[in-house]
Amino acid sequence: MITSIQGTLTSTTPLHAIVEVGGFGYEVHVPVTTAEKLPSPGAIVKLHTLVIYREDAQTLYGFASAAERDFFRLMIEHVSGVGPKMALTIMSKLSLPSLEGAIRMGDITTLAKCPGIGKKTAERLVVELKAKVGGDTSTTTLAGGESAPAESAPSAHRDAVSALIALGYKAADADTAVRRSALALGTKATAETLIKKSLAG
Repeated sequence: MITSIQGTLTSTTPLHAIVEVGGFGYEVHVPVTTAEKLPSPGAIVKLHTLVIYREDAQTLYGFASAAERDFFRLMIEHVSGVGPKMALTIMSKLSLPSLEGAIRMGDITTLAKCPGIGKKTAERLVVELKAKVGGDTSTTTLAGGESAPAESAPSAHRDAVSALIALGYKAADADTAVRRSALALGTKATAETLIKKSLAG
């Protein structure tokens, strides 16, 4: 089982990254929420990975944190009708703190707005995963392979998203705004600074 990959990032798109290790270039499928955290090509990167084996293919999926990888695995192993492609789509639309928050609160509306996810699949996500979503222990791996608290601390991320929703933002838009603010402000940003940065644009 390949649980992580570390090497030189040679190219990236919103859904793929090529990581070169020992002269081999590995294509890694990543969600948008991971792609936006990747360094520039040429830098060293570490991704937490899961390999999916099929009769005709072997696909490597990578994530910025072990918690994100584990959540991806939970979805494809425990939710009927959710395969790797759909799970990647879900994790591309919403960050892990927002996904876990929506599942804990039974927020079917927010989950159903992910592309390709209908109400029934959203309901299955809540029913199957509500008891399984974890706490705030995720970490993000930085360009040099170092670890830091993910999402500027998941609780700060969730609080900032909730505040923007209360101000009239749609859930997905609020999550995107806070993710961008977290990237700009760094891992120690508080909910207050994330909200201010998000509102400033």
